[in-house]
Amino acid sequence: MNLIKSTGTFGFYTVISRLLGYLRDILIAIFLGTGLLADAFFVAFRIPNTFRRLFAEGTFNAAFVPSYSSEIRKGKKQSNNFANDIFNLLFLGLLFLTILIEIFMPAFIFMIAPGFVGDFEKMEIAINLTRITFPFLFFICLASFFSAILNSHNKFASAAAAPIILNIVLILILIFSKSIGDKLIYYLSYGVSLAGLLQLFFLYFFVKKYFDLTFNFKLKVNNKVKFFFKKLLPSIFSSGVTQINILIGTIIASFQASAVSYLYYADRIYQINLAIAGIAIGVVILPQLSKHIQTRKKNKILFIQNKALELSLFLSLPATIALVIGSEQIISALFGYGSFDKNSVYNSGLALYYFALGLPAFALIKVFSSFFFANHDTKTPFLISLISVILNILISVYYFKQIGFIIIPIATSISSWFNSILLFLFLKNRDLFIFNEKFFLNLFKIIIASMLMGLFFDFLLNYFQNELSFHKTIKSLYLILSVILGLLFYLIVCYLIKAFNIRDINLKY
Repeated sequence: MNLIKSTGTFGFYTVISRLLGYLRDILIAIFLGTGLLADAFFVAFRIPNTFRRLFAEGTFNAAFVPSYSSEIRKGKKQSNNFANDIFNLLFLGLLFLTILIEIFMPAFIFMIAPGFVGDFEKMEIAINLTRITFPFLFFICLASFFSAILNSHNKFASAAAAPIILNIVLILILIFSKSIGDKLIYYLSYGVSLAGLLQLFFLYFFVKKYFDLTFNFKLKVNNKVKFFFKKLLPSIFSSGVTQINILIGTIIASFQASAVSYLYYADRIYQINLAIAGIAIGVVILPQLSKHIQTRKKNKILFIQNKALELSLFLSLPATIALVIGSEQIISALFGYGSFDKNSVYNSGLALYYFALGLPAFALIKVFSSFFFANHDTKTPFLISLISVILNILISVYYFKQIGFIIIPIATSISSWFNSILLFLFLKNRDLFIFNEKFFLNLFKIIIASMLMGLFFDFLLNYFQNELSFHKTIKSLYLILSVILGLLFYLIVCYLIKAFNIRDINLKY
């Protein structure tokens, strides 16, 4: 396996999905803005979308891939029997959960958006919309099961491309249904569930080569299945801790008008980089790392770990600096149109600034957690994540009344750095990770290149200051130009100071 090429494949389709998601959100910002309808829709969309991220972006892999990889070594029949046992239990469990939540949706909305309770209209709309979108959870979790099988066979393209379907469906609805007024949010909600079903069919088409699906509801709970489900809940919590923190932030933000929308738009921006710097790398290294751990190839294990960590910082550090420097200009250029006014730009930009400070930590959590998961340890990252989530809640709740919604991205970043540092300390303490001799020199070069890129990017934002002002209609083009020039500058500096080695592209891990 080639780490950079595999990460590039996964990252390419993920970035395409994120860019289409950005286009989708521009249209939503134009048609809905940050008012009552937008808040209600984002709560309804946040729940299935959070579960999509939790399951589809590596969390399900964390529990499934190491166990399934062990079965693959025993032969196709054993791996197929194991996968079918998991699928059938998963199918019934998800079906039961979906029906249960649909019945008790008012109580569910009360838990996830308690701030809506005093507003009858917003509460009623949120309940109706979430009932429509919630089946997406059922479809996307089963689709993630198929993705995990493909990833176990080092097939990353189709699994990474599947989320594109959701964005295409919603964009088409926004384009062709823009004139229907308040009913637009209902059309979008139906589109969410439809997209989940389409993703499930799409992935099944590719997974048939590796997995023979057999429906059998005579539940077989053997020791292997018990071991998998014992790992699943901790892996969901630990690998998806960033998404859980954001979901908690949404719950708290529901007490302040438009705050849910501000956080949503800020979240959309840094997730583009996180998709590659954390999620893609974590997903790609897990199958190969699990294989080398089983065969006890220590040199290969350490080599993959160091390269994965180096690549994660190579991608996340310059993005952090760029987002911190240009947070408000970025939000303005990407979303500052139509109903999205100057106040919305300022508040979303402020949220993005503080989220950006935690971006390297978000990525490191994904990478460090994968090191534990490959060793069949989901308990340690689970306990660390639980502590960090409690820390996030305490900070957010304590300061929310004093400074409002902005404490949410601050608390998320603080708790994420706390999480990533603890993960690293436990890895070192258990001798599950050792730095090689080249790591710190390469890290120093990455930091230098990132700082120089930051100075250049700041110069570009000042140079295009007039073109990037709020009222300009083509400001997004100048932002894209600035980002491309900044990226090229960073890559050239990295090449000149040898922070990036071209021969690594063809290196097998």
